[in-house]
Amino acid sequence: ATIREMVELLERTYCSTIGVEFMHISDPEQKGWIQERIEGPDKGVDFSENGKKAILGKLIEAEGFEQFIDVKYKGTKRFGLDGGESLVPALEQIIKRGGQLGLQEIVLGMAHRGRLNVLTNVMQKPHRAVFHEFKGGSYAPDDVEGSGDVKYHLGASSDREFDGNKVHLSLTANPSHLEIVDPVVMGKARAKQDQIAVEWEDDIIPLRERAKVLPLLLHGDAAFAGQGVIAEILGLSGLRGHRVAGTMHVIINNQIGFTTNPAFSRSSPYPSDVAKMIEAPIFHVNGDDPEAVVYAAKIATEFRMKFHTPVVLDMFCYRRYGHNEGDEPSFTQPKMYKV
Repeated sequence: ATIREMVELLERTYCSTIGVEFMHISDPEQKGWIQERIEGPDKGVDFSENGKKAILGKLIEAEGFEQFIDVKYKGTKRFGLDGGESLVPALEQIIKRGGQLGLQEIVLGMAHRGRLNVLTNVMQKPHRAVFHEFKGGSYAPDDVEGSGDVKYHLGASSDREFDGNKVHLSLTANPSHLEIVDPVVMGKARAKQDQIAVEWEDDIIPLRERAKVLPLLLHGDAAFAGQGVIAEILGLSGLRGHRVAGTMHVIINNQIGFTTNPAFSRSSPYPSDVAKMIEAPIFHVNGDDPEAVVYAAKIATEFRMKFHTPVVLDMFCYRRYGHNEGDEPSFTQPKMYKV
């Protein structure tokens, strides 16, 4: 290759809408795998026409869902995904690629932002059930005893099938306490791994067996950098009594935490920097480039299924309507919302 071609290749790989942090990894095999996977003339973001249509389809579903609710239930809190819709096709890619690589089950945990969108467009919870909850109804039958909860705290489960591979999804219910669902998801995933394991080595379940169940956690940027439980789950992630063959962490990085700018909420450049302590690879991607987001999700899934270690996807996006739909963000972030 000529120097011009090499420079173009490096610019496309490292200076476009994807940035990969992997130089902090000490394992040469992992480092080499990432370089091999992202560098090269045929390694860029490239989707077939059908692939692009599938991504567009999920974006339309995600945006249409938010717009419909915005019109139909004006001013109702829903903590919409507006501005970060690329998350939905990215989750689809994780399920699809994971299924191809032997994944049988995904245990999801997420906060309230975008939860209703994920429930309907990824978990395939019926729209009528969500709209019934918006009208004040309950999704559980009337004869079921127990306390209720707001609609963006509830869980769900479903089976998704891609290319003949069936993957079971379960979204864990959680309270408003940010990130507290993370250890629950990891414990749930580990229990499921113990149940479905068919191979043991000296009474220990090998990581390739555990890899059949993926804990998938969705975080806010301020919470991932600021909540102590993140450091705790990362610290436990490699221990024999706690490991789950790698959790996938997706940060919905809308560059704000409630009303606090990153400069006032963390001391590191990126919210994902805390994950460097366990040498997890970090994929930064621009949420306004849906194809790049899906591509990064695909590589992250492949890395986890091969090396059975945690991986982080940091999706830069924004929050179109403020903290919730009753909020006026230009009071607290005038410059950001002017843009």
